[in-house]
Amino acid sequence: MSGTVTPGWEPVADAFRSNFESGRDIGASVAVYHRGVPVIDLVGGWFDEARTRPYGHDTLQLVFSTTKGLTAMAAAVCVERGWLDYDGVVAEYWPEFAAAGKEEVTVAQLLSHQAGLAAIDGAVRLEEILDWDHMATRVAKQAPLWEPGSAHGYHALTFGWLAGELVQRADPQRRSLGAFVADEVAGPVGAEAFIGLPEHLEHRVSPLVLSALLADPGVAALARQMLGPETLLGRALTLNAAVPFGDPVWNTRAVHAAQIPAANGISTASSLARVYAACVGEVDGRRLLDPGTIARASATITPDGEPDRVLVVPTTFGMGFMTSGPFTPMLGPGSFGHAGAGGSLAFGHPEAEVGFAYAMNKMDLNLSGDARAHRLVKAVEQVLAG
Repeated sequence: MSGTVTPGWEPVADAFRSNFESGRDIGASVAVYHRGVPVIDLVGGWFDEARTRPYGHDTLQLVFSTTKGLTAMAAAVCVERGWLDYDGVVAEYWPEFAAAGKEEVTVAQLLSHQAGLAAIDGAVRLEEILDWDHMATRVAKQAPLWEPGSAHGYHALTFGWLAGELVQRADPQRRSLGAFVADEVAGPVGAEAFIGLPEHLEHRVSPLVLSALLADPGVAALARQMLGPETLLGRALTLNAAVPFGDPVWNTRAVHAAQIPAANGISTASSLARVYAACVGEVDGRRLLDPGTIARASATITPDGEPDRVLVVPTTFGMGFMTSGPFTPMLGPGSFGHAGAGGSLAFGHPEAEVGFAYAMNKMDLNLSGDARAHRLVKAVEQVLAG
């Protein structure tokens, strides 16, 4: 384990170390900003399962749905600049979206997983997933699976093309979502966060390692049952089995190069914590979003206690961000961010003036509530409580 620990923040370092001592982590990074200053920036373990080289500060990691937080920030930038209105109708910006009875779907409904577009009809091929125009056209044509606004359900993969195309249509420069994030989210604060990884950085990406639990026949059978193509959960998480949970395809150059803004963001814990810190305060004199914008974007708008149509249990969403609730507690009320399949997590908390992120290469069987991330967050709580 190497990096920096500000005096008083040792409990977070201890929690990070314990994840390795327990065998839960192979390679990982954790970072915390407090009041605009990095107080924790640690890496540890190994770059790959074969342990051929250390997991370093320059190691990049695919973070699955933690990516959605970056996409939500991009939308918030558009709102702050007057290019997009959360209360506006999606079709005003993206006329083709009005197909199949979606004329009145609002931007807020789309970003908060209430549009009824958690899955799409028909077979999907990997090469189609890598084709932005194909997927944007496909989700625009899709009929809602429930009446928009009447319920919410996790748009695990479709969220990326929905929100990403909306940002692209609203942006006067019509930049791709990946270029927008680079120019307007990561770039201004000197962070490395990519949706569409440049080829010259590929050698820095640590390959994901599947959970050993999947080798258990009983666990594997249960996973197949829960994620089967006949279930909405399976359809949403795998795009009708096109990309199974934890599939090795996520370690390929083709997937890293594509823009899948719900799931293929590649970054470091240090960079993710930095952008969230710049959302809740200033970092080196720069702030990404005004407090009013963040207050609106991070406010829970899904009904209290409403079960998620996809994940079944109650979930809480704002404008693209997961908000604090039983499924994603983070640092409690006021927290906003996103968890990623297998364990990653990044969020901000305005009142505590905290930006937090954890990224790792060993996936566990979860979409949120990872035990390793939870241990780290509890240690942050301990420090803040004094």
